[in-house]
Amino acid sequence: MAATLASCVAESVLTGLAGGGFATYYEAATGTTTCLDFFCAVPGLDAGRAAAPMVPISIAFGGVPQRYEIGASSVGVPGVPAGMATLHRRWGRLPWQRVVTPAASLARSGTLLPHPHASTLASIAPAMLPGLGAAVYAPGGKLLEGGELLHHPGLDVALGILAEEGPAAFYTGRVGRLMADVVQAGGGVLTAADLAAYRVLSVPVVSAPLAGASVQARADLNDFVATVAALPADLSSPGARTVALANALRAAGSQRIGDTTNISVVDPAGNACVVTVTLGIGSGVWLPDLGVHLNSMLGEGDLVLPGVGPGERMASCMCPTVVTSPDGLVMGIGSAGATRIRTALLQTLVNVLVDGDDMRTAIRRPRFHVVADVVHLEAGFPAVASDALVAAGFTVQHWDRLDHYFGGVSAVGLAGAAGDPRRGGIGLLL
Repeated sequence: MAATLASCVAESVLTGLAGGGFATYYEAATGTTTCLDFFCAVPGLDAGRAAAPMVPISIAFGGVPQRYEIGASSVGVPGVPAGMATLHRRWGRLPWQRVVTPAASLARSGTLLPHPHASTLASIAPAMLPGLGAAVYAPGGKLLEGGELLHHPGLDVALGILAEEGPAAFYTGRVGRLMADVVQAGGGVLTAADLAAYRVLSVPVVSAPLAGASVQARADLNDFVATVAALPADLSSPGARTVALANALRAAGSQRIGDTTNISVVDPAGNACVVTVTLGIGSGVWLPDLGVHLNSMLGEGDLVLPGVGPGERMASCMCPTVVTSPDGLVMGIGSAGATRIRTALLQTLVNVLVDGDDMRTAIRRPRFHVVADVVHLEAGFPAVASDALVAAGFTVQHWDRLDHYFGGVSAVGLAGAAGDPRRGGIGLLL
């Protein structure tokens, strides 16, 4: 929880207090897995309010312009404060204020922007710079570069309120009231009724076997666990395995940037908690004097499934995961990357469970991602696997680098701990 809140300060290009997410918790003593949904909900419980048009922007994604929408009407009901409080109530051990304090301290001092985040910022600047964002991400009129100070004036105040008054301040208290006022002033439909009605949900856990282990997570928009279940039992041949993975991952549809962050933690008792959170790409709407950037989840229309109405959850590809064996926990793992989350998780799991890689090696190995019949390959991908894909009828597009496009995995378990260099991730064993 402390790390997730700290990410809302240090990784604000990817996430924030006004975002949403999911958590998967494994309890070693009972061998049970729980999935929590604290993702953004659709606002509009106050009937009769019509939203103003969202603001269209263009974001370059893999060299191809993609259309997004931001503004007050793109703001969904946030879930991060409620999600952290639920995790704390159910499994936390430290006092709540102590959990929030590290993030508040970082907000006061500011943090250095990781170099991979600087390239992401350049891509999504049209969403990050409106309103108060210009002073945060482009002080003096120049976009921050890697290694420069990222500071959100007032964010320490917001975190101080969260520490002292708890998450209720963001739903029925003063921060919630300010949020509703700011969104409505910009033409959005988020109201006090939407915030007051928000609840963290427990959702079903689904599982699939892989190399003698059990992969457990929620059922996400991209059907990650179902993809694992569809894999053949024999994954020993590199070429045939790559084709089998590509066929399982073959997918059409929109490809989203998906600015997201993931944190995976395992304690000495073998309990695990994996949290994935996001802000969308940011709405360009900020809470004055509190340094809080509001989410833009309604601006990604494919996340609002047909029939989903006010008060109901939006869909997501985020899929925090635990892997277990009859002896207990094998790993906690999750990834950033929207439609590439499934891709990154699957390949990392195969690297560890089938090939026996340590976690650092598994995460750093070149990946591929499938879009319809096109396979994008990172630099260094084995030639035998590339040739097998071509022989199977796929069109192969070679990249000249490891890139944040291919997700951002963080994992910890029996194979060690590691974060993804593609997004400035790290792994620590304490």
